[in-house]
Amino acid sequence: MAETTSKIILCDGIKDRVGIGIVTASDSKERATGQFHLYDGEGKGKSQAALGVVLRTIGLGICEQQNTRVLLLRFLKGPGRAYDEDAAIEALQQGFPHLIDQVRTGRGDYFAVEDITPFDIYEAQRGWTIAQKAIASALYSVVVLDELNPVLNLNLLDVNEVIHTLNTRPNNMEVIVTGRCAPQSLVKMADLHSEMKAHCRRNTQISTSESTFQGLYGIEIYTGEGKGKSTSALGKALQAIGRGISQDKSHRVLIIQWLKGGRGYTEDAAIAALKASYPHLVDHLRSGRDAIVWRGQQQPIDYIEAERVWEIARAAIMSGLYKTVILDELNPTVDLELLPVEPIVQTLLSKPPETEIIITGRCKNPPAYFALASIHSEMVCHKHYAEQGVHLKRGVDY
Repeated sequence: MAETTSKIILCDGIKDRVGIGIVTASDSKERATGQFHLYDGEGKGKSQAALGVVLRTIGLGICEQQNTRVLLLRFLKGPGRAYDEDAAIEALQQGFPHLIDQVRTGRGDYFAVEDITPFDIYEAQRGWTIAQKAIASALYSVVVLDELNPVLNLNLLDVNEVIHTLNTRPNNMEVIVTGRCAPQSLVKMADLHSEMKAHCRRNTQISTSESTFQGLYGIEIYTGEGKGKSTSALGKALQAIGRGISQDKSHRVLIIQWLKGGRGYTEDAAIAALKASYPHLVDHLRSGRDAIVWRGQQQPIDYIEAERVWEIARAAIMSGLYKTVILDELNPTVDLELLPVEPIVQTLLSKPPETEIIITGRCKNPPAYFALASIHSEMVCHKHYAEQGVHLKRGVDY
């Protein structure tokens, strides 16, 4: 099956049903009914995917006069520990207080079942009480319950009570739950279930035309058939921007997106708002036709656009000006043979040590640079509302 610019990802087992969810942002039909999204697994990208949805929801509120508001409720992430995304979220809260609320509960450190204290139980219940009231209020279009899964796995909350609350939420409300060890009862009721599967790539070797190299740190790859790849990259961008705001003023971020030309992507407005406030921290480039690129139907402009943007990406990486470079949908661009693999491998091998590279997108044939990644998460699709003919939603899926 050809790689596309789709915002909805086809699940394993339905690849032959080509029409499901394969649309560009401008062609997408809006759905009104909210869905329940579940991100779990041992791989990286779960909380990042939640942050990506936050960015899109805020972007929708900025660019359109819609009744949209997001609650980001973060369990097990108390104020005793700093996270990279904190400063960016606070900046968005200050600029658009009507669009986002954030609540953090729990300790700032990891603990196991045998380490549970009365404080942990209290904090979990406090967070859940806030969540229940927020859901019942119908004030929010999106509610993110970050790290709720491990809270349930630790038996800090009653899973049946959680399920009842989620089942009785307002009809148009999106709920996103993240974290490892999702209870099977929660998996069963989810409309979308993406598992982030970890592939250990450290200390692997890659052979090029000249030499053999060890895998590199600072290269992350998000691939697979499940939803969450580009969304996780957006979350990573939010984290990196926050790092630049609060910790390292030289931490500049570049977001480059292939195969995603045209309009209709809500994250653009939120990124532009952050850029307006912090012009030295973030740059964003979108490229390609406003159309799906099918294998065997590539047009000359597709090759020209892919090469043009790769030269920009390569120069940006080698310049050392950017500490985080996101190459969104590079994988399908290579898989469609719009770009050769070898120059990408050589650029990654030569990147400045302090520059981190985030690469996303599905691909039928994993390219050689996969072996360079220190983090490789495969988004495995177990369930998707696209199977039921449910449309995308602006501010959530794109």
